[in-house]
Amino acid sequence: MNIIVSLAQLFTLLVIASISLSDPLAAIANPDIGQAVVKIYVTSNSPDYDSPWNMLSPMAVTGSGSIIEGGQILTNAHVVENQTFIQVRRQGDPRRYQAHLLIVDEDVDLALLTVDDHRLFSGVQPLQLGQLPQLQQEVRVYGYPLGGDTLSITKGIISRIEHQMYVHSYESFLAVQIDAAINPGNSGGPAIVNDRIVGIATQSRNNAQNIGYIVPAPIINHFLKDIRAGHYHGFPSLGVRFQSLENPAQREKYGLSQDQTGALVVKILPGSPANKKLKIDDVVLKIDGHTIANDISVEFRPKEWTSLDYYIQAHQIGDVINVNILRQGEIKSIQIILDKTTDVFDLVPLEFNVLPRYYIIGGLVFTPLTINYFKAWGENWAKDAPDKLLVLWYPDISTEGQEVVLLHKVLAYDTNAGYQDLRDVVITKVNGEKIINFRDFVRQVKASPNDDYLVFEDDRGNKIVLNRKKVFEDNKKILSMYHIDRESYLGFEEERTSQP
Repeated sequence: MNIIVSLAQLFTLLVIASISLSDPLAAIANPDIGQAVVKIYVTSNSPDYDSPWNMLSPMAVTGSGSIIEGGQILTNAHVVENQTFIQVRRQGDPRRYQAHLLIVDEDVDLALLTVDDHRLFSGVQPLQLGQLPQLQQEVRVYGYPLGGDTLSITKGIISRIEHQMYVHSYESFLAVQIDAAINPGNSGGPAIVNDRIVGIATQSRNNAQNIGYIVPAPIINHFLKDIRAGHYHGFPSLGVRFQSLENPAQREKYGLSQDQTGALVVKILPGSPANKKLKIDDVVLKIDGHTIANDISVEFRPKEWTSLDYYIQAHQIGDVINVNILRQGEIKSIQIILDKTTDVFDLVPLEFNVLPRYYIIGGLVFTPLTINYFKAWGENWAKDAPDKLLVLWYPDISTEGQEVVLLHKVLAYDTNAGYQDLRDVVITKVNGEKIINFRDFVRQVKASPNDDYLVFEDDRGNKIVLNRKKVFEDNKKILSMYHIDRESYLGFEEERTSQP
């Protein structure tokens, strides 16, 4: 075997060796960054929406976080959801420090923690926030994913920047797509470019390879700026539904010239910032001087486009924006004071860190319909939940405070004989009166104590008739039989049902 290596071959081998030695992340990543990344240990206790008077068994979850200025730890809201106990640990330090939740914004999946024992911060240089990264920039994601207990660093590139739905809240905000690996446990860990945080890991796609998302620096900066103002408000929106104007006939009908573009107003939500300012069939041409394209997008950097919400969400609640509209052929300029996000206008809302509301009368268990309720069907609830309920997920409310009220299930007893198999029934009326929301429903059940019957009507006109006096008399017996110690949790007040 010839073991003689030519000088040319030797030079080639040395070059290859040099490249391979300089490539490992440990050799090129700033070690000070790893010292500011913590592992977060959370014990969470979530309510049971199938039996809303109960809690599920406590669960232990882990995530990641960044030490930033002010003795604070930045992480995801979903890492600390329903938390009852939080600890954090630094790389190379075996101690766990008890942490406390300072503030959370569920919409953009961000949370801030702190600790009482400041030894956690000893010798640590807090991480600084950077700017929105550029496409194709190299990025490193730090965190503590499953599969080990020490710090993990993965490398990738910035591959896309646009609005995406945040899985935690089902709201749409600016997001940055990266191809660095993001796995369970990475959540809340920093994505670093030039030694600064350009985002924190938040979610990945299960049906694709190497597609992960980070909450970008502008969203984090908005979050922190709002906190520094002394009271957290969240992100604003117009409360408007838009339609694109990509069809030539559409643009002609609504009076746009060839050089005009915009978005058509098709719905204005009640109580929203745009209510009484905009009108149906207005065409919004510009927001704060930024032109809106016919596909409802705006240019946020040269040749980079995303949803028009970009220039709304860049503001704080209470700010004033200037909106140029085309109304019946006339261009108008309107000022709108921005207010809360549109999640309060969802007919089927997503609730965080609250107990499920319920009301039991005569063994019938009633509850408002929420996305939390859907989640009782598991991770694939959008496919597995009943279609008759899923169709209610999409509409917006038409009346402020509107909710869907369900007959969730029936606790069988002779009082409710014949109704035992009813489940997930949408209730629209009580004793012939339409109901607006869950609170209104409870009020109407308790009203008219001299009536002989309670009549619940569903969305198909079917009626559930109960003897009013008997259901109130039997309520305590039914609760005792099913080992339920509380007949209602209404959320808005600590009251118990009593016989009228």
